[in-house]
Amino acid sequence: MHQKKGIPVYGLNNFRRLGEKNLLFQVEVFDANRHFNVTYPHRHDFYEILYLSKGSGYHIIDSNKYAIVPPCIFFLSPGQAHRLELSSDIEGFIFLFTAEFYLLNHTNKNRLLEFPFFFSVSQNNPPLFIAGESDNDFLRALFIRGCHELAKEKISGEIVHSVLELLLLTCAGLYPEDLVPVQKGKGQIMVKNFLKLIEENYQKNLSIAEYAEMLAVTPNHLTQMVKQITGKTSIELLQDKLVVETKRLLVHSNLTVSEIADTMNFGDQSYFTKYFKNKTGFTPLQYRKKSLKTT
Repeated sequence: MHQKKGIPVYGLNNFRRLGEKNLLFQVEVFDANRHFNVTYPHRHDFYEILYLSKGSGYHIIDSNKYAIVPPCIFFLSPGQAHRLELSSDIEGFIFLFTAEFYLLNHTNKNRLLEFPFFFSVSQNNPPLFIAGESDNDFLRALFIRGCHELAKEKISGEIVHSVLELLLLTCAGLYPEDLVPVQKGKGQIMVKNFLKLIEENYQKNLSIAEYAEMLAVTPNHLTQMVKQITGKTSIELLQDKLVVETKRLLVHSNLTVSEIADTMNFGDQSYFTKYFKNKTGFTPLQYRKKSLKTT
């Protein structure tokens, strides 16, 4: 585990049992007996697919709270903070994987960003509710196949990769149309890459020009694409990130407002409070109090 102040960040090794192979993926049963040396809330530096077939509860991702209504699937991108509140009869499967593993056999290095549920431009992560019985049976069978493969002495990464590909493609096909961006293509991927870079670098106070350079485009082109896809400017997306991160820390950590202001590189706490209230309508303390009541 490495630490990002306030909320622990876990790698795949934290989700392996003693003696398990050091792989770039993990597939296993998810139930009340699943115990790892991790605490909630936390973040990952990998991707997660959580399939729930039984039980109830809530999944709090960043500052959004989603009811668990099986059968359903949640998707998490690296960096997101989340917390689970589960009933004792919870059942399902979990598939954890790194971008490196998924992209091994892909020449398109943006392939993961093409899925609507990763690095969502809308910043929402509602679960995929599986309505069809045959679709549910097929998805469940894929998770079971993945578990069986990992139980072998000699694990085939190719089979696990194929299972993952089928899972993602099937879920993308079932994903509600109103949650799929109308505009696709290079502009959409550029904005997702921009969001990904913001997630990785927001504490460095980089300029739009520096982000544009990393994306190999001009600042003007980046701003035009961001405006076209999101209706916001590049600066507004950077500001949104500060607000989202502040919400994460208010909801998922015990840091004081002063400590959060320092973490977010605001030298003046009073300015930080005014900034947050201007963006959300609440002071940081009001937002924390409101969130604790709802979560």
